[in-house]
Amino acid sequence: MRTLPGDSWHPGDELADVAERWPVQASEQRYDDGFVSVRVDTLTARDGASFERSIVEHKGAVGVLALDREDRVLLLRQYRHAAGQRLLEIPAGICDVPDELPEQTAARELREEAGLAATDWRLLLEIAPTPGSSTEKWQVFLARDLTPAVSPGDPEREHEEADMSAVWVPLGAAVTAVLDRRLSDAMAGLAVLALAQLRPLQPASQCGH
Repeated sequence: MRTLPGDSWHPGDELADVAERWPVQASEQRYDDGFVSVRVDTLTARDGASFERSIVEHKGAVGVLALDREDRVLLLRQYRHAAGQRLLEIPAGICDVPDELPEQTAARELREEAGLAATDWRLLLEIAPTPGSSTEKWQVFLARDLTPAVSPGDPEREHEEADMSAVWVPLGAAVTAVLDRRLSDAMAGLAVLALAQLRPLQPASQCGH
């Protein structure tokens, strides 16, 4: 096997993803149910070869890691049919409301799914969960200074969400559950580990993009 080209990384070097787009010869929409759609692109590689890639187009999602004054995080138990499990997750939702900013979507999901509001918001993570086959992007926010919140206009929970339950877990116990492979949801696991790495938290600041 050939050795991959590249250089060693050194402290002070920028370590970040780089925007790039290979030429698309053709693109065909194969499926669309209003929630997700699938297209097949024919690409041209750098060596001139052509190949196809199936892409799941997704509106993107937000997640909320809610942290209370006792250093506990909020996890929701929710049935997921594709996984065949009741998973421990964080409040989350699709960015499907036109002109709604991600932090507004996060606040709405926290209220609708957990009945909570927060006054201290900050952007914790930006993630591409399946970049090899989907356009989906996640923004995960940390929410603190929590208070109960309800809105008469919030929709009734239905389907899997109607069967959700909540559990408040010490951050350290949540980290252990991730590392022991007892908590497998990607968004929840990454958020918990990121928060643990960032402790102690900095003073309150505005959330951003």
